[in-house]
Amino acid sequence: MSLLKAIFLGIFQGITEFLPISSSGHLVLLQKLFNIDEGNLFFTVMLHFGTLISIFIVYFKDIVNIISEFIGFIIDLLKNKKVVINNEYRKLGIMIIIGSIPTALMGILLEDIFESFYNTTIIIGLALIFTGILLWAAEKIKSGKKSIHKMTVKDALIIGTFQGMAITPGLSRSGSTIVGGLFMGLSKKNATRFSFLLALPATFGASLLELSKTLTTNSLSGVSFLMVIVGIISSCITGIFAIKFLIKILEKGKLYYFSYYVWFLGLIVILFELIK
Repeated sequence: MSLLKAIFLGIFQGITEFLPISSSGHLVLLQKLFNIDEGNLFFTVMLHFGTLISIFIVYFKDIVNIISEFIGFIIDLLKNKKVVINNEYRKLGIMIIIGSIPTALMGILLEDIFESFYNTTIIIGLALIFTGILLWAAEKIKSGKKSIHKMTVKDALIIGTFQGMAITPGLSRSGSTIVGGLFMGLSKKNATRFSFLLALPATFGASLLELSKTLTTNSLSGVSFLMVIVGIISSCITGIFAIKFLIKILEKGKLYYFSYYVWFLGLIVILFELIK
């Protein structure tokens, strides 16, 4: 892998991780296009760490407050105090934990099925088309006004299930969880905010799992330390801009614009697979 290719893949990861067009689907297609084999799985995992840093930077204040309130919540439990969810950040932290449960269960129980999808290009094409349908439907429903403080366990579980489904390559994680939040009545701002914060435990856990597999199998061929650092930096910087861009798109009610792109790409992928 060349340094230029590492930069390009980092930029692509940053864009596709947060814009609702599926990072996993695009990376699989790019790997096929550039003939990158699984020996570079370590590099792909590191790109995900770069986008994790993007979330920490954009939502730093939220993350610090969530951690602080979660520690306070644990202390109250240990002291046998009456647990009171009296602020937004404590509620947000609890909802993120609850929302992560279906994602983790689906990832563990259905791991073999999801992994098989990565070798089937036509499924990626179909998933891209389904992503477009979700995005289109989301803009057609009436915008909700539910705040984080009014979220329920049911809301978190359903949004977490949407995130679990998005393990399928071609099905956008950000798009699925934002749409799930909108379906449950959250405002666009809160649906986006919860979507990105919910990504932290899921992406971090999945990255650690893949990283351990990679190190165990010594799958580090063809990737230098410099390429990894460059890839992380490029995915991080691009990710910050992608998050802020998506927030503006949602505010303008233009989420369905991405439908046209994923529909077009999905059809191209399916047609190419059928005629080759």
